[in-house]
Amino acid sequence: MNLHDYLRVLRKRWPFVVITFAVAMVLGVLVTLNTTPRYASTLTFFVTTSNQGSAGDAYQGGLYSQQRVKSYADLLTSERLGQAVVDDLALPMSAVTLVSKVDAIVVPDTVLLRVTVTDTSKDQSLRIAQALGRQFTRLVGQLETPPDAAAAPVKVEVVGGPRLEAAPVAPRPLRNMGIAVALGLLLGVGLAVLRETLDTSIRSAEALRDISGAPDLVTVAFDATAKDSPLAVGDAGFSPRAEAFRQLRTNLKFVDVGRPLKVLALVSAVPSEGKSTFAANLATTMAAQDGARILLIEADLRRPKVADYLGVEGSVGLTNVLIGQVGIDDVLQPLGRNDLWVLPSGSIPPNPSELLASPRMHELLEELKSRYDLIILDSPALLPVTDGAVAASHADGSLLIVRYGHTTRTQVNKALDMLAAVDATIIGCGLNMVPGKGGDAYTYQYDYGYGDDTSHRPRLVDQLEEAKHLTGRQSAASSPRPAARPRRRSRAKVH
Repeated sequence: MNLHDYLRVLRKRWPFVVITFAVAMVLGVLVTLNTTPRYASTLTFFVTTSNQGSAGDAYQGGLYSQQRVKSYADLLTSERLGQAVVDDLALPMSAVTLVSKVDAIVVPDTVLLRVTVTDTSKDQSLRIAQALGRQFTRLVGQLETPPDAAAAPVKVEVVGGPRLEAAPVAPRPLRNMGIAVALGLLLGVGLAVLRETLDTSIRSAEALRDISGAPDLVTVAFDATAKDSPLAVGDAGFSPRAEAFRQLRTNLKFVDVGRPLKVLALVSAVPSEGKSTFAANLATTMAAQDGARILLIEADLRRPKVADYLGVEGSVGLTNVLIGQVGIDDVLQPLGRNDLWVLPSGSIPPNPSELLASPRMHELLEELKSRYDLIILDSPALLPVTDGAVAASHADGSLLIVRYGHTTRTQVNKALDMLAAVDATIIGCGLNMVPGKGGDAYTYQYDYGYGDDTSHRPRLVDQLEEAKHLTGRQSAASSPRPAARPRRRSRAKVH
């Protein structure tokens, strides 16, 4: 990833950085507030030899002292010295506990030893440092004096301290908060990059086009009002969502499928991708602007939603026609003042796949082709059941609807494989519910196609009365772009 990629990830995944940073700051404050203050006393020892001979002897003595200093640093944290200090001060602690408060370092290239004693009590820190100075010089004298000698060849003296630091050495608020800031930012950026790397959902029309090999015919913006008003007419006719469907209407005219597009199947990989509202809006837009005879067939015989969205009676429809209970003219329902007709799903059958694959379904579509300029099939999701692929096999072309940030690459690939298995023709793709700004700044809290309660939705037949007048004025403002010629796909027919 280059710098531009990281900036793009941060722009999309900024909540990860903000949340992680805030958590790190809170933890830094809690650690600082809950840390017991500790105070430090320091003292410095000087190690020398008693050799007062020539300059060469003095040099050799200095080297000897530097070598001994390294051993004395370990001696300062030994249990023997710790016990001596405990006995000297009559402290209620063990020698191990005391030496854990002592830190000794050798000043590089010198014969100096610097010792720091830390404790939660100022007075006790200073007292331990003073006792340590007395007991350490005494212990070195005992250890370094040969049995037959009166004095040790090495002498240790306190040349600095003990000195008590006025301010506590811990906690250090500025240091703690600085560490919290650095760790919070690093961890936040790391999580954002990791989330982006692991995210396989479709988040751009380019990615969808690369996977499917079909042109991206439309990108529909997310609209929070679509839950209550799924149809983009009336006041919603001026929204970006409505403009996208007008653009799709124009793009469909430039799709080269090698034959007239009479039956268009809208398919999706999984439920909740907005396919049913997509079908309803496309049908109303084409009927209002083109003056064409449009038929919208609710081919989802398991969880039909189009009838609820449009506010029409859906208890009798396609299923009842296919099993011979009623004639087709008995269940076709006109909407508004335009030539828009709806064939609802009707009764829920136990065998939807068999009905859609039956010769009667093929005969019905052939009969309807002569009566309508375009038939739009609202098909079931492809992956859960086979109904969607069966419905797509009857169409002259299929439009694959993918929900932004919801459908994964694997699901799209599986859907394409299912379409290829039935020799379906993919004429293009549509990316639905794309947020207007901020990358992944929005979270979708509801589903467009399946399982959502539509009992509260208003009947939309009255809205259709306004569609022709409104969309007629808006068509001049549309800026359609022709669909790009797609590249060929080996596993499915893409036109």
